[in-house]
Amino acid sequence: MEYRQLGRSGLRVPALSLGTGTFGGQGPLFSNWGTTDAREAASLIDICLEHGASLFDSADVYSDGASETVLGQAIKGRRDQVMISTKLGLPMGQGPNDYGTARSRLIAGTEQALSRLGTDYIDLLQLHAFDAHTPIEEVLVTLDDLIRAGKIRYIGVSNFAGWQIMKSLSIAERHGLSRYVANQVYYSLVGRDYEWDLMPLGEDQGLGALVWSPLGWGRLTGKISRNKPAPTQSRLHETSQFGPPVDDAKLYDIIDVLDEIAVETGKTVPQVAINWLLQRPTVSSVIIGARNQQQLIDNLGAIGWSLDKGQIARLNRVSDRTPPYPHYPYYTQDGFALLNPPARH
Repeated sequence: MEYRQLGRSGLRVPALSLGTGTFGGQGPLFSNWGTTDAREAASLIDICLEHGASLFDSADVYSDGASETVLGQAIKGRRDQVMISTKLGLPMGQGPNDYGTARSRLIAGTEQALSRLGTDYIDLLQLHAFDAHTPIEEVLVTLDDLIRAGKIRYIGVSNFAGWQIMKSLSIAERHGLSRYVANQVYYSLVGRDYEWDLMPLGEDQGLGALVWSPLGWGRLTGKISRNKPAPTQSRLHETSQFGPPVDDAKLYDIIDVLDEIAVETGKTVPQVAINWLLQRPTVSSVIIGARNQQQLIDNLGAIGWSLDKGQIARLNRVSDRTPPYPHYPYYTQDGFALLNPPARH
């Protein structure tokens, strides 16, 4: 397994990590993802550790805490072999303080996550969304206190806009507080919006990307193609509503190229799609998911080899789309591109 620095921090993380959204399987969304129990989770973690994938990502809202509980049970007795990443901030109840990132919520949420995970520290705690109701200074001071108390070691964000991250980093620097080092983002061949603002920000400010849903909410698993649309019983119909829409014509063009390159490389479509992400700027780790051992082993096969420059160029070309203002001049006019070059590829 290749290990990479997590942004501008001293923490090295595996290029592939395991998402635990399938653990627990409670509720309409997460039961569609999977219903992995502690025994099954332990066997998946065994495979990950055998391949060197030692980072496991969760969140308090995954199956209403059950994902963290199952993960904690599955790593019992081998905490020193794994790294835990989790998230908080989204609603965990109906009460006025059951959501957000106010001081009381951050402290209580961290303590509850530690209890469910059966550990006394979290390697990486990420805010699941920006909380417009809480002053950024309050958030950062609380996170800094939790780091100083040894409850968490590194901090990051997820689903933040670029200005929200930049303002937070500026306030942290001004007050000498711990900085965010990670940004957990949606990024795939069918969803390249990350490249427009957040990738240049991450490169400039030292935030490593942890990529979630690298297969575009199940669209790039190799199970659907131009002549084989998703079956009516596919869980894609249930889960795709939570991700950005994808034009069918564009999707099938991308899948056509993925199929061609899979044949050329002797790899599977998911392996090719994930390997493309591993070549992208700022990506520290791609979070893979698995409902069973076979899926996990296949996804782990995305590393240990590389697409060639020609194959990467073909995937770039077929998946590219015109970015919104003010980004598009940088791609279409030499003068703008000279002043504002894209992130290094």
